[in-house]
Amino acid sequence: MTRNILLLVFSLSLSIINAQDITQNIKGSVIDNSSKETIPFATITIIGTDPIIGTTSDMDGNFILNNVPIGRYDLQISYLGYEPIIMPEVIVTSAKEVVLTIALTESAFALSEVVLKPKLVKAKPLNEMASVSTRMLSVEEANRYAGGFDDPARLASSFPGVASSVGNNAIVIRGNAPKYLQWKIEGVEVSNPNHFADLGSFGGGGLTALSSNLLANSDFFTGAFPAEYNNALSGVFDIRMRNGNSTEFEHSFEIGAIGMDFASEGPLSKKNNASYLVNYRYSTLGLVSSMLPDDADGTNYQDLSFKLTLPTTKAGIFSVWGIGLIDESGSKPETETDKQIYYQDIEKQDVKQYMGALGLNHRLVFENSAYLNSTLSLSANGIDLKTDRLDDTSQLQPENEINNKNYNITFKSTINKKFNSTHTNKTGIMVRGLGYDLNLKENQGEPENGPNSLVDQDGFSSIISAFSSSSISLKKWQLNIGLNSQLFTLNNSFALEPRLGLNYQLNDNNEISFGYGLHSRMEPLNIYLANTGNSRSNQANRNLDFSKAHHFVMAYDWNINEKLHLKIEPYFQYLFNIPVIENSTESLINLQNDWFIDDTYANNGKGKNYGLDLTLEQYVDNGFYYLLSGSIFNSEYKTDTNVWYNTRFNKNYLLNTLVGKEIRIGKKKQSLLGINLKLSLQGGDRYSKIDPTASFMEQGVVYNETTPFTEQSKTSIISHFTINYEWYKKKSAQKLSLKILNATNYKDFQGHRYNIKTNKVEEFREALMIPNISYKISF
Repeated sequence: MTRNILLLVFSLSLSIINAQDITQNIKGSVIDNSSKETIPFATITIIGTDPIIGTTSDMDGNFILNNVPIGRYDLQISYLGYEPIIMPEVIVTSAKEVVLTIALTESAFALSEVVLKPKLVKAKPLNEMASVSTRMLSVEEANRYAGGFDDPARLASSFPGVASSVGNNAIVIRGNAPKYLQWKIEGVEVSNPNHFADLGSFGGGGLTALSSNLLANSDFFTGAFPAEYNNALSGVFDIRMRNGNSTEFEHSFEIGAIGMDFASEGPLSKKNNASYLVNYRYSTLGLVSSMLPDDADGTNYQDLSFKLTLPTTKAGIFSVWGIGLIDESGSKPETETDKQIYYQDIEKQDVKQYMGALGLNHRLVFENSAYLNSTLSLSANGIDLKTDRLDDTSQLQPENEINNKNYNITFKSTINKKFNSTHTNKTGIMVRGLGYDLNLKENQGEPENGPNSLVDQDGFSSIISAFSSSSISLKKWQLNIGLNSQLFTLNNSFALEPRLGLNYQLNDNNEISFGYGLHSRMEPLNIYLANTGNSRSNQANRNLDFSKAHHFVMAYDWNINEKLHLKIEPYFQYLFNIPVIENSTESLINLQNDWFIDDTYANNGKGKNYGLDLTLEQYVDNGFYYLLSGSIFNSEYKTDTNVWYNTRFNKNYLLNTLVGKEIRIGKKKQSLLGINLKLSLQGGDRYSKIDPTASFMEQGVVYNETTPFTEQSKTSIISHFTINYEWYKKKSAQKLSLKILNATNYKDFQGHRYNIKTNKVEEFREALMIPNISYKISF
C-alpha cells in the first residue's frame, strides 16, 4: 500500500514538473566585510549559465536575479578594488526566494601589482579575525549531511577533532570536556540550548532547539579563537539567526515520526523592509519508542524561536530575537522482581527542563567606515529532577533531587572601525549578570535521614569582559592580534588573555597559518557553591580561579582545484589551573555528568592535548560530494601527584567519511533525489579498572582511581543514512525524507552498572537508532 502511494506521488510530480519551467529569484545585498557599508554597482553572475545570468547591485547595494531556474549554482561576485569571491552551492527552489548577504573584502594590493583570482568562500570563516581552527557551518550542509538531522550541533561532529555520540549531543573538541565549549546566539553567550541539556554530560543533550529553518551560516571554533571570545576553553559555537524575507510571505510545515515543525517568515512592513521569522517544533518519540531505551518512555520536547528585523531610516537596524524550549521525560520502576536487575530498574525519575533567551540587538553603520553593534539579552534555564528508589519493602525512598534555576542579564557592545584597506579594529565590552537559585540533594548512605543538601544557595554574580582586536593586511600577510580580559565577581578571579593569528598566502592555492591564544573558563556554579563539609570552610571552592589553557595551532590550506580542498592542522594545548582534589587523581578536567559534588578542589591540575587534524573535502560537483575528516591525538592530565594519565575523553583517533549524490529527475531535471551516507570510526571511551571488592562492599560501581582511565572500550563504528526526494510546483516545494541515526544499530558504550542480583559490575551498552520518516511542504 505504502509503495503504491509513493509511486503515485512520484508519477504525479514528474508530470507536474514536465509541464512547466519553474524558476525563483536570488536577491540580497553586497556589503564591505569590515565596515558593513553597502557596495553599489558590484557585479553578481551565476557561473556556468548560458546565456550568462547576472546583474549589478544598486545604489544601496541591493540586487536581484529574476527567474533563475531551480538548481544548485556557484555565484561569482566582484567589485573594483575588492577581492572577488565565489559563493558555492547556492540552492534555488520553487518555494522560497534565496536571500543572501554577500561580504567583500577590500584588497590591500594596488591594482597594477596583481590580478586578483576569485576566492572560494566556503572554507572561510565568517569572522574575518579568525586565522585557524575555524569552520563556517553551513545551514545547507546541516540539511544535507547524513547524521545532521537538520541540527547544526550534530553537523559539528563531522569536522576534524570533534567527537560525539548517537544518544548525546555532547561535543568533545580535541580531547577537551564538553563543558569547556561556549554557546553563543547573536553574539552573546547563552546556556546550553540543547534539549535535555546536561543530563548525560555537561555541555551535552539531545538536539539543539535551533532549527535549520531559522539559522544563518555560523562559525564553529576549535582552538585559538579571536580576542572577542571570552569564557571558553575548548571551542565556541557562534550561532547566528537569519533575517526573514522582507518582501514575500513564505511558510513550511513538516511532519514525521518524531514530531512536527512549522516555520513562517515575511514582511512586517514593506516600506522599511521590516520582517519576521518564526519556527516552532513539537516532538514526541512515541512512534519510534520500540527502538528507544526503556527509560525514554514519555519523552517529549518542544521549542520556539523567532527573529524580528526592524530597519529604520537613520537610527540603524533593530532586531528582536528569542528562543525557548521545554523538555519532559521520566521513568518508572519495574514492578516485577525478576526484571529488577540494576538500580535504574527500581528507580522512579521525573525530569523537567526549560531554557529561554530574549534579545534586543541594534546595529548602526556610520559614514566613516565604522559601525556600532549592541545587544541586551535576558535568559533563563532550569532543571527539576527527582529520583526515588524502591527499598527492601518496595517503598519509594528519595535518592536525589536537583532544583536549579539560573537567569542571566547580558549587555554587549562593540565598535568596529575600518581605518583603511589594510587595518580594521574591533573593540568591545561585555557584562553578564549571573543570577542563581541552586538546590542539590543526594542520599549518601543514610536513607533514614533523607538526602543530604550539597548545594543550597541563591544570589547574583557577574562576569565582565573587555577586548580589542585588530586585523592588518600586508600584501600576502594577514595579522590578527588582540587582547581579552575578564573578571568573575564571585571571587574576583581575573584573566588577561593575548591572542595572535598569522596567515601567509604562498600563492593563489596555498596558505600557511599560525594561531596562539590564552583562554580561560569558569567552572559550573554548583562547584563554587558546594557545601564542602570535609574542609575547614563550608564553601572551600568559592575562591577557585578560572581553568586556563594555552593554544598553539599551525595550519596548511591547499585548494587542489576549484572543487577540492585539503587542510592540515597540527596543534598543542597546555591546560593549567585545573581544579583537582589534593593528593588524589581526581580532576575536574574529566567532569562528565556528576551533579552531586561536595569535595574540596585546588587549582593545581594540568593537562595537555596534542594532535593532527586533517580535512579533505570535495564540494558538490555534478551532484557528487565527499568529506573526509580525521584526527590523531592524545589527551592527558595530571594532579599534584605529578604523574600523567589519560583523560576520560582521550579517544586517540577519529575518522569521518561523508559522501552523497544528488540526481536530477525528469525531462527538465527539476526534481531532486539526494542520497547521503556518513560513517564514523572513533576510538573507544576511557574508564578506570573496576574494583570488584570495593564494589561489593559499596553495592555499587567503584573504580580503582589510583590508575585512572587505563582501560578503553572497543572502537565504535557508527553509520547514518539520509535519502531525500524533492519535487516542485510553481509556488511550492515538497520533500519526502528518510533519515536514520545509527543505521546499523551500534551499541554505544554507556559505562558500567551494578547488578543487584549477581552483586557484580557489568558493562552497559545501549543501541539508540532513531529513524525519522517525514514529509515537508514549503509554500
